[in-house]
Amino acid sequence: MLNRRHIRVKVMQALYALHQSENPDLLKEEKFLNASTAQMYDLYLILIDLLVEIHAHAKDILERSQQKMLATESDKNPNLKFVNNPVLIKLSENELLQKELKKAKLNNWRLDSEYVVLLYNALLESDFYADYMASASTDFKQDRDFVIDFFTEIVAPNDKLYDYLEDYRLTWVDDLPVVNTTIVKRLGKLKPNSPESTILPKLYKDEEDRQFAKDLLLRTARNDEEYEAEILGNTPNWDQDRIAALDKILIKMALCEFLRFSSIPVKVTINEYLELSKEYSTPKSSIFVNGVLDRLVKKYKKDNRLNKAGRGLIE
Repeated sequence: MLNRRHIRVKVMQALYALHQSENPDLLKEEKFLNASTAQMYDLYLILIDLLVEIHAHAKDILERSQQKMLATESDKNPNLKFVNNPVLIKLSENELLQKELKKAKLNNWRLDSEYVVLLYNALLESDFYADYMASASTDFKQDRDFVIDFFTEIVAPNDKLYDYLEDYRLTWVDDLPVVNTTIVKRLGKLKPNSPESTILPKLYKDEEDRQFAKDLLLRTARNDEEYEAEILGNTPNWDQDRIAALDKILIKMALCEFLRFSSIPVKVTINEYLELSKEYSTPKSSIFVNGVLDRLVKKYKKDNRLNKAGRGLIE
């Protein structure tokens, strides 16, 4: 689930917290990094669980309507297409998902059920729901596409849900785009006979990415003075106190990749940190960051300091 760009975001946040701390503690920030990535998985779980609870809410409404003293014909013979959606049933009956939720002690939608009602009502008002319920034909792909549409058009863009998630855990705001994309991909992989694990992604793609996160944090922090000196020596016309703290952190992370990560191409590093500076720092930060990195890459090439093992990694 975590791609390399988002790993860099997580490390950037940990380094910024370290920079802001009155009593810097690298071990504490390493724990913060681990916790922050684990909480991203929690976000994934509760959003999947939200679909499960909306489905359960629809079933409950249907059952109660059938028990009315003065039940109408539509109450007695309701359209069951939504509650019988095989993808939603598959999610609802996924024991592995429930174990993960229980292990993480995630019970959000039982406590904050108004969001379940809010999103279900929004679904009922949508045109694609009406089209789906009116369609006589059905197959697993159609049912799956409907659930994906439900998530992408109703759940993911909902402002009130966004505000709730932001209030619940601030770091989730940065995680949402990655998590939402992962949910859509995982839903798209579901088939009638898919194992329960299909819907549950790995947090890291592999052990190499997990190690990358740890190494980038530790190697950047432990060599902070070296990178600070490099920035100071290559920004002679800049008032050091006016350089944004986040710009410095991004430059230091890039220098760390230049000098201490042999398998990451220079172009990849530069592009990644330019994008991060555009997204997280000041409007003019990308110009500043690009200028400093370009100057230092030329210097490192000249001094043969770029630690790159492989064709095409320095260009």
